[in-house]
Amino acid sequence: MRDALVLVDVVQTFEHEDGAQLLESFRSRHAGFVAAVERARGAGVPVVYANDNFGVWDGDAPRLVRSALEGPGGEHVEAMSPRAGETFVVKPRYSAFDHTPLDLILRELGIERLLLGGMSTEGCVAQTTIDARELGFKVTVLASACATIDEQVEQVALEYLERVAGAFVECV
Repeated sequence: MRDALVLVDVVQTFEHEDGAQLLESFRSRHAGFVAAVERARGAGVPVVYANDNFGVWDGDAPRLVRSALEGPGGEHVEAMSPRAGETFVVKPRYSAFDHTPLDLILRELGIERLLLGGMSTEGCVAQTTIDARELGFKVTVLASACATIDEQVEQVALEYLERVAGAFVECV
């Protein structure tokens, strides 16, 4: 089975209403994010970034990365920034599949299972998981590589994703 690590909204400035809470969670779980990226790269698993476009459709991933590196939490974003040759998709909505070419890209790569991490677990990660399952992908949510705004809501989301959506939740 061919896997891809899909990271949702890890390239960000945390300059939004819930940014402080999300940044705190990201900092406390940073080691899990880094471990997921290093494990994937070390095993030759494609790393795919799906990131909010912040209303700009130019697809300028380097600009988004620069902005994130200059903002709060930039030192943490840097450890998992996209490398040359890694796929970067901009998204306008919660799900990384909604109005993006992600499905086509993953199918072209022969991907069957997504190893999914990102921000926030209860928002964009959950929506991406649900859409991925609807599209026929197997999904493993890497809970240690997810950040949250609200840990109680995150637990509800993870239970839902496992019990109802049919994803596997890996808690390391």
